[in-house]
Amino acid sequence: MKIILLGYMASGKSTIGKKMAKELQMTFIDLDDYIVKQENLSIIEIFKSKGEIYFRKKETIYLEELMNNNEKFILALGGGTPCYGNNMEIINKIGISFYLKYSLQNIYDRLSRVKNKITRPLISNISTDKLKEFIAKHLFERSPFYEKAKHIIISDNKTKKEIAKEILGLIN
Repeated sequence: MKIILLGYMASGKSTIGKKMAKELQMTFIDLDDYIVKQENLSIIEIFKSKGEIYFRKKETIYLEELMNNNEKFILALGGGTPCYGNNMEIINKIGISFYLKYSLQNIYDRLSRVKNKITRPLISNISTDKLKEFIAKHLFERSPFYEKAKHIIISDNKTKKEIAKEILGLIN
């Protein structure tokens, strides 16, 4: 079993994935962390030195590598992963995908509180007053890909524990 968590940045994919992995006694993998380990560069360094196109190509290669191994795991994707190449086809062919769906306002609230936006290359140079518009545009572009997940978890007004419990209920 491969459980795939997807959604916009700051939607709690890694936090929820770790909770579920502990509960199910499964391996947890954060795709961005996996890429960093394979490339021996941070995501920011990859974006700066090699560009987003290079990153997206590598992201698909590493996604396929993980999905085609025989291990069971919970995988948290980067926010853009579902939107490139045939990534959603790869994910849904082999895994059980869950879109952690939050409202624009909730995502904005979460990201505007991020003290060190530098760790998020796509928003690192966006001022707080332009952030909501950026997120709205991004969500509009990405939602058709996110909506291809096998399950959509409406996450507003739920704790991470409640979201994890909902996903576990759908798996069992």
